[in-house]
Amino acid sequence: AGIMEWKKDNTFGMTAFISYGLFWISLVLLLILPKLGLADGSGGNVAMASYLCMWGIFTGVMFFGTLRANRALQFVFGSLTILFFLLALGDITGIESITRIAGYEGIICGFSAVYTGLAQVLNDVHKRIVLPLWPV
Repeated sequence: AGIMEWKKDNTFGMTAFISYGLFWISLVLLLILPKLGLADGSGGNVAMASYLCMWGIFTGVMFFGTLRANRALQFVFGSLTILFFLLALGDITGIESITRIAGYEGIICGFSAVYTGLAQVLNDVHKRIVLPLWPV
């Protein structure tokens, strides 16, 4: 998807799709490689919290790229920023209730992303507003 956005000269879409695709790849590697004995997993929760915090900072910067887009996309990136920081806070403190709140917030973020993607597709296919994105 990121390469397709690059071909359309959509720098924001390219950066978002490629970056978050790499997020999932790197997260899986961070979780699996120590279990396979292929990496040192001694950093534990502090390492994971740092990783999630850095993604929170990146996502916060990406949020500013949505300020000229639409409110739906702003909500997705705003809630994703909050999610990364809540997950980092839950990891660093070990407080289960923070991680649980992050889980609920992640569900909200996920539903908002699905809605936004669905709205973009349906609106484009029907050449009219089927689901609103609330333009700026």
